[in-house]
Amino acid sequence: MTDGRHPASFRDPSGHVFRRDGILLRQVNRGYASEYDQLMGSGLYERLTHQRWLIPHEEIETAGSEDDAAHFKTLRPEPVDFISYPYEWCFSQLRDAALLTLRIQREALAHDMTLRDASAYNVQFHRGSPVFIDTLSFGHYTDGEPWVGYRQFCQHFLAPLALMSRRDVRLQQLLISHIDGIPLDLAVSLLPRSSWLNLGLTMHLWMHARFQRRFEAAGSGASTPPPARKLTRSAQLNMLQALEGTVRKLDWQPEGTEWADYGNADSYDEAALDFKQGVVQQMLAAIGPKTVWDLGANTGRYSRIASLAGARVCSFDVDPACVELNYRQARKEQDEMLLPLRLDLVNPSPGIGWSNRERATLAERSNADAILALALIHHLAISNNVPLSDLSQFFARLAPQLVVEFVPKSDPKVATLLATRDDIFPDYTRAGFEAAFANDWKLVESTEIEGSERTLYRCERLRTPAD
Repeated sequence: MTDGRHPASFRDPSGHVFRRDGILLRQVNRGYASEYDQLMGSGLYERLTHQRWLIPHEEIETAGSEDDAAHFKTLRPEPVDFISYPYEWCFSQLRDAALLTLRIQREALAHDMTLRDASAYNVQFHRGSPVFIDTLSFGHYTDGEPWVGYRQFCQHFLAPLALMSRRDVRLQQLLISHIDGIPLDLAVSLLPRSSWLNLGLTMHLWMHARFQRRFEAAGSGASTPPPARKLTRSAQLNMLQALEGTVRKLDWQPEGTEWADYGNADSYDEAALDFKQGVVQQMLAAIGPKTVWDLGANTGRYSRIASLAGARVCSFDVDPACVELNYRQARKEQDEMLLPLRLDLVNPSPGIGWSNRERATLAERSNADAILALALIHHLAISNNVPLSDLSQFFARLAPQLVVEFVPKSDPKVATLLATRDDIFPDYTRAGFEAAFANDWKLVESTEIEGSERTLYRCERLRTPAD
């Protein structure tokens, strides 16, 4: 990303994020000075960073992004390795982010502060855990005031979690078209009526949506909106506890999807699988990458080979069940190097929000040192008709090194893909694959996988294709 103000940092009058000499910085405006001083002086910042709930920062002696009277301080936050978005998270990631937000609000109240917003975009997954990244979200707390982030929490967290748990996990993708969170009236219209039996969902979604409709109807003809109801600190703490209980009771079990068991039911016997893992390990050792993107990672078998070798790994898969299982294992093992994310390569995360730049595409956010594309090419080329030359160019735009697996038509998995359609892929051969990829890559080495007809290639980029 180029230097200058970050395209997503325009909504908050308290400050903004910008880059200078490639380093991410945050400007604090003078209008936020009182809140910032309380955050730093009350012990709240120390408490949250000690718990790894808030991204730490250092104050630096430099001007802000704009030399104007607004500038108060410049912060240099600890860098987050990869920026991800809520519509790319699995169910448990979104739930963990929701629980973190509630914990932070409780802690803020204990220090006479409050979260002014509860956006899911204020949370990132960093070194294996969710962390809050918006230092300027904290405001002064006045006794009796309601939590101003309550509606946003329900729209960004509770509504999508309820839809994923009670209706269909794929409804999470509504977050792409609703950047400010899923409208509560839409959420309750999609939820089954059995969700009324859950007291928390009834209060925080059904009744909340009804209150919103009444508020909007009352406010449409009024000169001023109705005053907010008072809410004592103890009442707000009770509400937060009830929200936490509601969120914790929501669950989704990853079963019944096409690829959740793919890694354990592949075309390999145990000897071939061990051989493949060894070759991938050797090829990664020859590359020595600091960052790896595993595209089509399934449940992360090969992602873990890379993470154990010391690389920071984004482990992408289209199947929400695979991502869920991958995340649960990474969380259990406390793997700080591996980040499972949901990504449909034939329909990747788009640029959305204001000017289509508020939330960036995959390639705009970062790049990797190396790509793993194992047991993937045939799905894209056969199932989705993506030309091999297009795949070569796509990978070359993402990383300078590539480990890729070619699966021939004689393989049982490809035969299954071709069983219900005409074979319109005359160039889908090993020779055709090598010719297509030779335009963008130097094929450094190749190894045939023992016990199969598949081949692994290690490639070095020759050029970066133009967009």
